[in-house]
Amino acid sequence: MKTSLLSAATALALSLAAPVHAHDVHAADECIDIACDASLLFEAGDSAADAGGTVAATRYGTWGIDTAGMDTSVEPGDDFFRYVSGTWADSTDIPSDKSMYGSFLVLRDLSEARVRGLVEGYVQQGAAATGDAAKVATLYRSFLDEAAIEALGAKPLAPYLDAIRAAADKDAMADLMGASSGSVGATLFRLGVSDDQRDPDRYTLYMSQSGLGLGDRQMYLDEKFAPQRERYVAYIAQLLELAGWDEPKANAQRVFDFEKSVAEAHWTRAESRDRSRTYNPVERAAFATTAPGFNWERYFAAAGVGQAPRAVVRQDSAMPKLAKLFADADLDTLKAWQAFHVTDQAAPLLSKAFVDANFDFRSKFLSGQPEQKERWKRGVAHAEGAMGEAIGRDYVALYFPPDAKAKMDDLVANVKAAMGARLDQLEWMGDDTKKEARAKLAGFGLKIGHPETWRDYAALEVRDGDVLGNALRSAAFEWDYDRGRIGGPVDKAEWGMTPQTVNAYYSSVKNEIVFPAAILQPPFFDPDADPAVNYGGIGGVIGHEIIHGFDDQGRKSDGQGLLRDWWTAEDAAKFEAQAAKLGAQYEAYEFPQLPGMHINGKVAMGENIGDLGGLTIALEAYRRSLGGQEAPVIDGFSGEQRFFMGWAQVWRTLWRDDALRQQLVNGTHSPGHIRAFAPLRNIDAWYEAFGVDKDDALWVAPEDRVRIW
Repeated sequence: MKTSLLSAATALALSLAAPVHAHDVHAADECIDIACDASLLFEAGDSAADAGGTVAATRYGTWGIDTAGMDTSVEPGDDFFRYVSGTWADSTDIPSDKSMYGSFLVLRDLSEARVRGLVEGYVQQGAAATGDAAKVATLYRSFLDEAAIEALGAKPLAPYLDAIRAAADKDAMADLMGASSGSVGATLFRLGVSDDQRDPDRYTLYMSQSGLGLGDRQMYLDEKFAPQRERYVAYIAQLLELAGWDEPKANAQRVFDFEKSVAEAHWTRAESRDRSRTYNPVERAAFATTAPGFNWERYFAAAGVGQAPRAVVRQDSAMPKLAKLFADADLDTLKAWQAFHVTDQAAPLLSKAFVDANFDFRSKFLSGQPEQKERWKRGVAHAEGAMGEAIGRDYVALYFPPDAKAKMDDLVANVKAAMGARLDQLEWMGDDTKKEARAKLAGFGLKIGHPETWRDYAALEVRDGDVLGNALRSAAFEWDYDRGRIGGPVDKAEWGMTPQTVNAYYSSVKNEIVFPAAILQPPFFDPDADPAVNYGGIGGVIGHEIIHGFDDQGRKSDGQGLLRDWWTAEDAAKFEAQAAKLGAQYEAYEFPQLPGMHINGKVAMGENIGDLGGLTIALEAYRRSLGGQEAPVIDGFSGEQRFFMGWAQVWRTLWRDDALRQQLVNGTHSPGHIRAFAPLRNIDAWYEAFGVDKDDALWVAPEDRVRIW
């Protein structure tokens, strides 16, 4: 499982839009690969730069904390988020082109402005661009040419819609579903290629449930979301009408009814993140008997993976149900479903009518974002989605000095050593499990800043004025790259993020933590800030990613990345008891603006364990860094107070109500403003640092505090 600091709903809002891809656009989980073996750190006033110029990061206060943004009239033990960031929250408006805002978004804006400076400095060389810079320039400038895009209207969609209309039977529909792997379109069975969790040195084909356009299955089945369902049906009809599809209203209802049946067949998010259940290898020839009613050979052949001997199925019991739904469905309904998803995925790259319809539903209605992003921002996203590493190579040259990596190496080494010390101190874990845990920690890999070898985009064709075509050729380029590796050796040096991405992740199958250059800036990391703040900020993030190797799912892989159970039954039971207590804490938080909505403790479990354990070992690392000396007092704050303030400042977050609802339904992370204080309630040192006692709102009795790592 890849695990990162950024939640799914927010990741969609923040991401530099990837090339149009059939199955990634509205995924209900935040895994950054099909195997779900890497976890992100974080889910979802614009800056601008002169072409070729540089944009500086903003520093926080004189020693790393924005003290002017604090609200010291609030007791730390009553509301630690407001204590650290209350004045900031009161004086900050969420920008009109965003559905939420906070520390991650500040850096996202900075990265976006820096990339704009780069891409606007590249020179376009003609209709058939060659060379990375010219291709990026063509991608960007073609996207900015609104007049040309408007003149085309729906014409770019025509070949794809014509192919759907021409489908004579369900075998032809299986072809279209398979072909969507490197293009646009809907499928019930999402394919992808990733490291084999049982053979980490080889790539294998994975399959996961798919087919929903509204997000998690809960959106279709829970009465709370009736308004979202009603508006979704209207949106389907709107896009089908724009695409010139027959009977748009009637077909929209049929499409929704089909997707509701698909939702009923889907596993829940909690079930889908259980790595004990999601590794199910099936021989390709066996699909016809394990999930009858679908032409699997046509599907695999159309996807270009007919050579794969097998696929590892994540939600195995869902596949027969989905195949039966396909077999029972009316052909015209399947065609309308396919036509809608093709149009929905392509809409942001088409004329204004399509763009506006897509924005009004997906961003404005579902997430509460008042205004569309400026055209240049979407153009940057379009270019980065297609050629992110080509841009990243130049980003690193401008914005990642070598000494930043050296300082991060030291921080990681200290936090890793602190984790080792914590393992030695654990009273609940037996010697046999500790031995395996130490071996896993010793094998942790580390990637800082950027890859050493960059992607080769020579084979990617980019054409001037062909915005949708460029995106689809990019999607096909990526899919060809992935499917060509099935059965081959894993590239251990490969990165899952570009250097300009504001995030971080842990990969359990590679047993490594990865920190792109763009996150190594204030408020996460400032080489000139007080060390306590850096340990609370980036130190806590480092700890979070290390702990993902030992959270409720990451702990199921060993030091070689092999999916296996290396825990004694007794130790596993003790771990799970503490994890259940932590889940109950988070599920108890209420959101007055969204009655009845709660954090799903099982879905967010890994991230919540990551926060608690990460802070615990980062604090240990900070203490060790002092070398037995007393930390200085700065502006009246002790070292450990500054440490916890550094953590809370990282999680400054403001939400629009609709975006918060989406996060709670579709995300795997607790909302940022909760993360600012929730883990601290289980750390004794926080109580001691701020004098928190039983009369304070955030008090948890010592015997009820969760103690895992």
